Amino acid sequence: MVKENQSTMADFILLGLSTNPQLNCFLSVLFFFIYFTTLIGNVAIILVIIRSPRLHTPMYYFLCNLSMVDICFSTTTVPKLLFNLFSGQNTISFYGCFIQMNFFYCLGNMDSFILALMAFDRYVAICDPLHYSSIMTWRLCVQLVIGSWVTLSLNSMLHTAMAARLSFCRSKEIQHFFCDSPPMLKLSCSSTFANRILIFTIVPLFVMGPMILVLISYIKIISTVLKIQSLQGRGKAFSTCTPHLICVALYFGAILFTYIKPSSSNSFEYDRAISVVYSVVCPMVNPFIYSLRNKELKGALRKTCNKF
Repeated sequence: MVKENQSTMADFILLGLSTNPQLNCFLSVLFFFIYFTTLIGNVAIILVIIRSPRLHTPMYYFLCNLSMVDICFSTTTVPKLLFNLFSGQNTISFYGCFIQMNFFYCLGNMDSFILALMAFDRYVAICDPLHYSSIMTWRLCVQLVIGSWVTLSLNSMLHTAMAARLSFCRSKEIQHFFCDSPPMLKLSCSSTFANRILIFTIVPLFVMGPMILVLISYIKIISTVLKIQSLQGRGKAFSTCTPHLICVALYFGAILFTYIKPSSSNSFEYDRAISVVYSVVCPMVNPFIYSLRNKELKGALRKTCNKF
């Protein structure tokens, strides 16, 4: 029993994205650039929204929260990945692994929830503009964000606790660049039935739920916009939704490919590549997609830069 406990508490080994030293050198530079760009882009969005009174609206409140979540989400995995690439030491402590898993699931799901809240905000603004100010109150917006944080924190703690109770006596090599539940379950020598039930019930709920809300919102938005007689009005309505729709398609598409697919098509190599999209690339491109397609945000960003 003592030996089993010692084996269970031993460090894990993250196999990373590649075993080729030359490729790892290139990846270390690439991911450093991506992480640095992620920090700069999202911090710029937050500062511009805070400093611009015109942007103190529910839409930009959710966008500010999205940028903060993206910073934390990227920080959960990329710094450890960079350390492993630069040092060549792929180990992560037992407790560190589950701490990373806890934050990864919480922040990843929070991204989904905020994207859904932003879709709901656009739905109310376009489909029911006369009641927008009475529906999207600051109190409701804050309650929605806080409620999402509380719900997802409890869910991620449950998910992590279920994984931490397992015994890992077969191998300590995780076929990923961060601690994720599916590859860890492959290493367990104890029953993973409850964990798999949790993955196939709660994970789809927290992924499919926000995605369905986004789809319903945009179906109603598109049907409303098509009824607008003015071409200029249609273009303006679509321009406010296009950046959000691009981010939603990129983020949810990658997650669906990774977590909601037949087990026979499971490939850790493809999973690692796709997980880079939603955990590393999406946090970097989100601020650029929103800023390049948003005149108000570009104007506020230009004014802020001029002040500095």
